[in-house]
Amino acid sequence: MSELIAVYLLHDEKNPEKKAEEIALGLTVGSWTNLPELEKSQLRKHKGRVVSIEAAPSEKGGHSIIKIAYPAANFSADLPAILTTVFGKLSLDGKIKLLDLQFDKSLKSNFPGPRFGIDGLRKKTGVYDRPLLMSIFKGVLGKDIDFLVRQLKEQALGGIDLVKDDEILFENELTPFEKRISEGKKALDEVYEQTGHRTLYAVNLTGRTSELKSKARMAAELGADLLLFNVFSYGLDVLQELREDDEIALPLMAHPAVSGAFTSSPVYGISHALLLGKLLRYTGADLSLFPSPYGSVALERDRTLEIAEELRKQDEFKRVFPVPSAGIHPGLVPLLFRDFGIDSIINAGGGVHGHPDGARGGGIAFRQAIDVKLEGKTLAEGSQKYPELRKALDIWGNAEVNSLW
Repeated sequence: MSELIAVYLLHDEKNPEKKAEEIALGLTVGSWTNLPELEKSQLRKHKGRVVSIEAAPSEKGGHSIIKIAYPAANFSADLPAILTTVFGKLSLDGKIKLLDLQFDKSLKSNFPGPRFGIDGLRKKTGVYDRPLLMSIFKGVLGKDIDFLVRQLKEQALGGIDLVKDDEILFENELTPFEKRISEGKKALDEVYEQTGHRTLYAVNLTGRTSELKSKARMAAELGADLLLFNVFSYGLDVLQELREDDEIALPLMAHPAVSGAFTSSPVYGISHALLLGKLLRYTGADLSLFPSPYGSVALERDRTLEIAEELRKQDEFKRVFPVPSAGIHPGLVPLLFRDFGIDSIINAGGGVHGHPDGARGGGIAFRQAIDVKLEGKTLAEGSQKYPELRKALDIWGNAEVNSLW
């Protein structure tokens, strides 16, 4: 019989065995011991069971990790039903965190996984031997389409591989969705003809949920490269709907906005690896953004590595690009190589736009830092050769590391 195993972290629970049994029954058949034998035989296929109870590693506070198996017969094969079953009312019940969901092959087959993944995006960019470089529009709220296009071209001329909308750039009269795509495409085609470098643009898909699919189809018809999507404002099931629509068929970049409400507490909510890693991969994201361990909005390094592991580990689904974000500048490239390797995306905002030579110079400095690391040299050595990199290091510093990446 197909089943789903949920893994939980219990805090301050004096009797984890009793609590685990209460969860297994309470989220499935309700009660068991006082039921007549006939009713037990009818409900047995719906009864949850305790798989294991273990002491948590010391770094998790010395509490308990429990595993509960839920029969797939209890829910429809979609994430809203699954999350409601395994963590619906339980999320309101004391100090408990959902760490993982383990899907059997039958249940997993109901999810699409990424359409493109790492290999598909590398094919689109033509870049196979280094991390991709991404930048963000800066200060475009209240500005017109000409401003946006100029900024887009400057970033592309700096050798940026991907440029994404700000997640708070919604539909508006100055930079309407359709025009961003059509005018952005023209600008990037001009840069390609001039330099031979292809930059892709991720436009922010926003609006009422009922409008998203038709809007995304229109984006595909207009020749959009990628869609940025604030998935946790809408829901993972909406992401899956976009992924499964063959009339859209565009790479999907998942933004982590709102996810902190679910993941940030060590005691409550859902683990980063599950929400920003496994579930985004299952439902169809091709890129997953999450806070880097280095910036002012930093996530613990171990958590970021766990996310990256879920996105790229061996699986029947395609691998997803991890995109550690926030506070990234050229001097951090050695740390990014060490922690996330070549199959990742380096994503910067201020680290590109804050360069003394503008966004073009910022992009060039990042590309120089990447090339220097690929050559096995230090950034300090590279800065003697590359003036753009030297200027960046003078502003933001150099986080050189000696460990192998």
